[in-house]
Amino acid sequence: MEYIKKRNKRKVIFYTLGCKVNQYETNAMIQKFLEKGYEVIENGQEKIEEQADICIINTCTVTNMSDRKSRQMLRRVKEKNKSAIIVAVGCYAQVAKEELRKIPEIDIVLGNNEKVEIVKYVERFIKEKQKDFELEDVLKSKEFSEFGKITFTEKTRAVIKVQDGCNQFCSYCIIPYARGRVRSRKPEIIISEISQIADKGIKEIVITGIHVASYGKDFDEDYKLIDLLEEINKIEGIKRIRLGSIEPLLITKEFLTRLNKLEKICHHFHLSLQSGCNETLKRMNRKYTTEQFRKIAKMLRDTYPDVNLTTDIIVGFPGETEEEFKKTYEFLKEISFYKMHIFKYSPRKGTRAAVMKNQIDGSVKEERSKKLIELSNQNEFKYNKNCIGKEIEVLFEEEKEGIYQGHTQNYILVHYKSEEKIENEILKVECKKAFEEYIEASR
Repeated sequence: MEYIKKRNKRKVIFYTLGCKVNQYETNAMIQKFLEKGYEVIENGQEKIEEQADICIINTCTVTNMSDRKSRQMLRRVKEKNKSAIIVAVGCYAQVAKEELRKIPEIDIVLGNNEKVEIVKYVERFIKEKQKDFELEDVLKSKEFSEFGKITFTEKTRAVIKVQDGCNQFCSYCIIPYARGRVRSRKPEIIISEISQIADKGIKEIVITGIHVASYGKDFDEDYKLIDLLEEINKIEGIKRIRLGSIEPLLITKEFLTRLNKLEKICHHFHLSLQSGCNETLKRMNRKYTTEQFRKIAKMLRDTYPDVNLTTDIIVGFPGETEEEFKKTYEFLKEISFYKMHIFKYSPRKGTRAAVMKNQIDGSVKEERSKKLIELSNQNEFKYNKNCIGKEIEVLFEEEKEGIYQGHTQNYILVHYKSEEKIENEILKVECKKAFEEYIEASR
């Protein structure tokens, strides 16, 4: 604590693990500290050697590996900042608060709802040495915890959180216990926030949440995600609206008919599939079948010929036989996703799947994972090669050694060499060369 007293302006450093919702909430917490006059280091992972007075680790708990990474980050940060206040906040802190409170190196443990007033908790600790704060039971939360208008963003893209919580209770997932039930953010607050972000010159926004497809289900009035998207599409300055991960069943003929009229919507949809086998999906407590998913993929491709579909897949789920895996593999070949994020199932304490019979051996999970990663890489390379010679529009996001990187509206990564400064510019370029993970372009 001596180190803190000697400084006129306290330095705060953030370490963010997990999803885009966590990134949004980190940005929100950063803004809260900046408003109070603190000096803030945005991305601690890239500056692990940086010294700070207050270290905040925004944790993740989606898998056992996420828990491990959260604990490892807490230990690493303490080793580098022995005199600093260490704050564990977020999903892992929410579900493992008693475990974390027993670790002497951690000064403050806060859940997800407490993020909104994190500055208050930190300052109370500094002044009163109060360490243990009562965390709200998120399963009892009925209102969206509002940070206020958040205008602290990345340089070219802003993540916008529109809802929190999930009512699905998939058998492998702990998130409803970390995030609570569905709570939607008021549309007028979202529109106001995006309008202010547009005034700063941000051209692309990503609509995210824990279960975005459920947006509006907790409202008394009939107001859904598509209603919100139609309002966002009217905001001047915003050129692209990108949807984060969505539930497949959100995609209906009515939804697509209205969505297709919105010229700013990006033709990239991340549909969370998890398995291509109906028997496995049923054990996962997913609410759709492969037959429904096949129709959804066709509807999207009929509506947007240049659409890119990406997904998440879990391999080695309890009871997944070799035959079930083959069904998944063949289904994934048929759908031909542009990219697939492959996760090896790991039991998550507190979920139904963790106590299911027929847990799969690690070597089998590894083998199945490699097969799907290889398929994903093949699909991505094939799609990229088909772009050679075509003209595409790219929003350039960052520059490294004279090479600018950016994404097309359907989320293809593009590298482009330029001596001019083109960050945050949308330019038409021609695809010249394809690689497995990106396209090289020129003008």
